[in-house]
Amino acid sequence: MILVTGSTGLVGSHLLYKLVSSNEKVRAIYRAEKKLANVKSVFATYTSNYESLFKTIEWVKADLLDIPALSEAFIGITHVYHCAAFVSFEPDKYQILRKTNIEGTANIVNLCLSNAVNKLCYVSSVATLGNAINNEDITEDTIWNPEDDNSVYAITKYGAEMEVWRATQEGLNVVIVNPGVILGAGIWRYGTGSFFKKAHKGFKYYTSGTIPLIAIEDVVSIMITLIKSDILNERFVLVAENWTYKQFLQALAKSVHAKPPEKLASSWLLKLVWKLDWLKTKLTGKRRQLTKHIARSLSTETKYNSNKIKSVLNYKFKPIDKTIDTIGDFYLKK
Repeated sequence: MILVTGSTGLVGSHLLYKLVSSNEKVRAIYRAEKKLANVKSVFATYTSNYESLFKTIEWVKADLLDIPALSEAFIGITHVYHCAAFVSFEPDKYQILRKTNIEGTANIVNLCLSNAVNKLCYVSSVATLGNAINNEDITEDTIWNPEDDNSVYAITKYGAEMEVWRATQEGLNVVIVNPGVILGAGIWRYGTGSFFKKAHKGFKYYTSGTIPLIAIEDVVSIMITLIKSDILNERFVLVAENWTYKQFLQALAKSVHAKPPEKLASSWLLKLVWKLDWLKTKLTGKRRQLTKHIARSLSTETKYNSNKIKSVLNYKFKPIDKTIDTIGDFYLKK
């Protein structure tokens, strides 16, 4: 039996759809009843038969820090997809990020070991890769520098990867994927689905940086292929195309029949905005909308290289322009 963590997120819900559509026996972990609506929404995007597919999943309510509940979820499990993570770039969320991303992943790999799980697929991020030197492409071999001004999210996802690599030394078979920004339909309130919602309302500005993009279908297909393969203890960058933010925001606007952004938000303007956002949070207690690290990434040109996965699996990525158009159509229909 297959176990999926983070089953109500974008990756987890699409992975579930792919697995149950192939008649795989699946158990899925969830934390809150209300989040199950995300899974039904994703399923309903692709089929009218979503209720019956949803009911084939064995659902287990558990938290990554609740070891007794997790232990029950692991009974009879042979393969694990660990998709669960807490995503935030807010510095004051560091302890929550550590608990979920590092301690939670440690619990998952320890239970994989104690239950003799055959193989684990861990969903990491390009955030754990090192920074480019001399404008070189970033690959799986780019060295992480702990002395860099890394975001709290990157630090904790890197720590989670270290737990996975530690488990390989104790006998666990793993594969790690490091996807860029994942584009998928079905969840519109937050994550990348909210990009289409915001584009529909209209973007005024674009920025000078680049963004690494990949379709959710590619991420899920590669994960399943890797876990079924003989490939062990390897990591793979998953980025189909590196786009400029201007190109990306214009494509989003086009996909939902909205007006594209026409003004460039300079780096100094972004710096001013994130500082004002910090001040607003201090005064009102509201969550940060723009942090220093996000502002910096919006103005940074970075290129990620996925030649390793393309070579190993002879894989061809779905074109990003078609991906955006397809998701835009789904958004407008909903």
